[in-house]
Amino acid sequence: MKRVIIAVVVAAAVGGAVWIYKRGAASKGSSEGRSKIVQAAAGAIEQSIDATGSVAPENRVEIKPPVAGRIEKILVDEGDKVRMAQIVAWISSTDRNAILDAARAQGPEQVKKWEDAYKPTAVFASLPGEVILRNVVVGQAVDAGTVLFAVADTLIVNAQVDESDIGKIRRGQKARIRLDSYPDQPVDGKVFDILYEGKNVSNVITYGVKIRPEKVPPFFRSQMTANVSFLIKRKDDALLVPAAAVKDGPGGKRVVSIPADVKGERPEQREVKTGIETDDQIEILSGLSEGESVLVAAGRYVAQKAPEASPLSAIPGRRGGQQSGAAPRPRRTGGGQ
Repeated sequence: MKRVIIAVVVAAAVGGAVWIYKRGAASKGSSEGRSKIVQAAAGAIEQSIDATGSVAPENRVEIKPPVAGRIEKILVDEGDKVRMAQIVAWISSTDRNAILDAARAQGPEQVKKWEDAYKPTAVFASLPGEVILRNVVVGQAVDAGTVLFAVADTLIVNAQVDESDIGKIRRGQKARIRLDSYPDQPVDGKVFDILYEGKNVSNVITYGVKIRPEKVPPFFRSQMTANVSFLIKRKDDALLVPAAAVKDGPGGKRVVSIPADVKGERPEQREVKTGIETDDQIEILSGLSEGESVLVAAGRYVAQKAPEASPLSAIPGRRGGQQSGAAPRPRRTGGGQ
């Protein structure tokens, strides 16, 4: 019986060694297979700071009636352009409404008499621009506090920049605007104002930055969500490699892996000097020439397989395996016996 047990243990040990070796070889082959070769190439690269914001009027004015009364006529609608002091509506005051209502009971002649004698009140635009809100209809009763229209002179983008990045923003800086509604139609703009007072939201301090589009596109609407990239650095003819190709070496150095010329040799670790960096690319200032090859870890996700059965599980008494032909161990049930 002892010889049988010893033979089983020896077989399990040998099988375990083979199993571990195969898993290590498979892991090594998988790691090497995940690397690919790319060439350093010239191209444009830019470094930017990203922030979120929204489209808003640079100046917005609400137009309210000069007197309480009833809207008699509306002359503009949303999207219309208006001039300074242009009449946008006519309102009949409360007194005029009372007189005209009494005249209607006396006949058309009395109505015409009082309409000529008691004119309606004009409502003027107090800002040149575009009507972005019409809040009333003809016949609606209003008071002096009712907002009839809202007029905006031009649309800009207000962005919120984190305090750690606000020192890199300056007036006149170029920015690229992308709306969530139109992500494939970027709009170029420039910073024209940086607010002095920050906002604390969930213990994060941000500062408002105003961007004026070079040309306001027709699809801009107030309150649209915008993503803004502020241009920090740009180079049009830089030597570029994928960001995954550059690693941190000893002593704070940056290195790349050069594929071996002869099969079986180890890749060469070469020190390089880097410049502008983004999430996708890195500029190489020295240590590498255009067209040279570098190794890049693909970083591809490989789904994990269920663990293979270990040959050690064949040993009698080990969890996860049972000797063939052995009767199952009886399971104890409740009852305290």
